[in-house]
Amino acid sequence: NIMANNAELAAKLLRAASNFFRAIADQNPELKEQMLTNADACELIADRVEVDPLGIPADETEGPNTPDQLN
Repeated sequence: NIMANNAELAAKLLRAASNFFRAIADQNPELKEQMLTNADACELIADRVEVDPLGIPADETEGPNTPDQLN
């Protein structure tokens, strides 16, 4: 039984958060756009942390790079 590393755990947590935001979006039309933005941001960062756990985002146009850029 191999333990997950921090990057794998972070990606899993981000994907769970993304699913949560999508569920909120489905149930609350007034929050849908904001929640889908959050979900997409979580998915993007989950992908990044899996591929390059120590990487630094190169281009801010790719998406949120810091937590304060999330809605």
